[in-house]
Amino acid sequence: MVGAGAMALLPAWTPAHASAIGETVKVSGEVTRRQQKAEDRLAAGAPLMDNDLVVTAAESFADLKLGSDTRVLLGGDTELLIDSFIAGQGGTLELGAGAMMFDRPEGLAKIDVSVRTTFGMIGVRGTKFFAGPSRGRFAVFVEHGKVAVTNGGTTREVGKGQGVEIASVDARPSEPVDWGKQRIREAYALVGAR
Repeated sequence: MVGAGAMALLPAWTPAHASAIGETVKVSGEVTRRQQKAEDRLAAGAPLMDNDLVVTAAESFADLKLGSDTRVLLGGDTELLIDSFIAGQGGTLELGAGAMMFDRPEGLAKIDVSVRTTFGMIGVRGTKFFAGPSRGRFAVFVEHGKVAVTNGGTTREVGKGQGVEIASVDARPSEPVDWGKQRIREAYALVGAR
């Protein structure tokens, strides 16, 4: 999804007809946004648009807000494409590399969000979950709510306190298991959360 070649940093590009779907809440380290052929560094308060590709460098973090109440935390060496997002309805995100946490508070109206990854699809109905590397495999952990993880022709429903692993890009997700506190802390540390 993202080439290794460096692009010149250009001023922020925002089409005149586009409207912000969110904003950058906090940035630590080097975080950039790519939109078409333009690239700029993200800073707190910067608007987010559909088709923004947010890229974090090593040892960098980003806290993004989509709509009025959905947060996405990104860890270092992460690529997230905001393919489409409509506040209050949902949308599609694409995790190209790295680790993310999707956080939508309990008690709010459910929204439909799909997260595409190299390791399959994560179907979300309003929840808080982690997706990314954990102990040598791609993993998904759900703090609250429920997600459906699909890969290798198999879908696993993952509920509160459970996680699944996917060993390779064509492997089926493991059966959901309860994660211990240490593993949860390790995963959350990857996205700068506690």
